[in-house]
Amino acid sequence: MSTPPSSARGALRKLRSGRNQKTNVCRLIHGAADGWAGLYIDRLADYLLVQSERPLTDAQQQTVQSLRSNLKSKGVYHKHLNRQIQNTSKSNASARLIMGLEAPEFFEATEHHLRYRLSFNEGYSTGLFLDMRENRHRLLSNLIEPGFPVFDRGVGAPKILNTFAYTCSLSVCAARAGAITTSLDLSQKYLEWGRENFHLNQLNPDDHDFIYGDTFDWIKRLAKRGEQYDLVILDPPTFSRSKISGLFRAKSDYGRLAKSASALVRKNGMLLACCNAATLSPAEFKADVRRGIRDGGRKIVQHFQAMQPKDFPVDQQEPAYLKAFWLRLN
Repeated sequence: MSTPPSSARGALRKLRSGRNQKTNVCRLIHGAADGWAGLYIDRLADYLLVQSERPLTDAQQQTVQSLRSNLKSKGVYHKHLNRQIQNTSKSNASARLIMGLEAPEFFEATEHHLRYRLSFNEGYSTGLFLDMRENRHRLLSNLIEPGFPVFDRGVGAPKILNTFAYTCSLSVCAARAGAITTSLDLSQKYLEWGRENFHLNQLNPDDHDFIYGDTFDWIKRLAKRGEQYDLVILDPPTFSRSKISGLFRAKSDYGRLAKSASALVRKNGMLLACCNAATLSPAEFKADVRRGIRDGGRKIVQHFQAMQPKDFPVDQQEPAYLKAFWLRLN
C-alpha cells in the first residue's frame, strides 16, 4: 500500500476521529488494509456498523468498544457479510444491534454539510454508499479535478440523469450545485426516500423529476424523445433482475449499458460510469465502457479515473473494488 502524503493522513485522522465537523459518516476500519482482515467498521452519525464474515473475536470486540467510546457512539450494529448478496433475504441482510441503544427506524447523517436519511432496517445498505463520498463532492463543487469541471455554469441550469439512483444522494449534490435532476430507479420506495433527502437539504423535489422504472427501458424512451443531458450517471448494482430488461451483470453487460446511455449525453457532456464489482478489474471495466461508447458512435475527449476515498485504503490483500470514470464525450 502506498503511503499517502502527510496532509492526506492528517485529513484521514481527522475524519476517523470524529473531528471533521462537516462529515459524520466514514469507514473506520477497512479490512486487511487497516490490519484487520475480514473486518469492516463504519461510523454512521451516532452509530457504528460492524461487518464481518465470521463472529467477532475478543480482540475485535475490544476494538469496537474502544471506537464506540472514542466517538461516543450511542449504539453498535453488526451485519454478517455475505458476498452473495443476491441470495440473501432482506431480514438476513439487515444489521442487528449488539451494543448500546437501538437506533430509530430512520436517522440523519451529515456529509459535506448535507443531510441524508439512513436506516439499519432496509437490508444490505443503510441508504448511503460511503465509498462514493468524493464523487458526491465533485458534483457538489462542480469540480472533478483542477481544470476539469463537471458542467459549464455559463449555459443555464445543467440537466442531469441519475440512473439506478437508489436514495438519490448524487442527485441531491447535483441539485445543490444548481442542476435540474432526473432520478431513475426500479424501486418506488427508494425514490420516496430520495425525495425525503431533497427535503432535508432545503430542495423542493417538485422542481426535479423522479422516474420509477427499468433503466434500460427508460433510456430507450428518453432517447426516442430526443432528451439530452449534461451528465448521465451510471451506478448500477453488480447484479440485478428486471421483468422488462431481464438479467444484468456488471461484469458482462456494462458495455451495453454505456452504449445505450451515451445516446443521452449532449455534445461535450459528461458520463459518470461507476462499478463496484470486485471481480471486474479496472482495466476490464475501462475497456468495456470505452467499447460501449465507441459502439454508440461517440468519442471520449477528456477523462478522469477516481480512486477510492482515503478511508477505503488499498493493498494487495484488500485490492480496490470501486471503479469510477468521469468521461467527457464529443
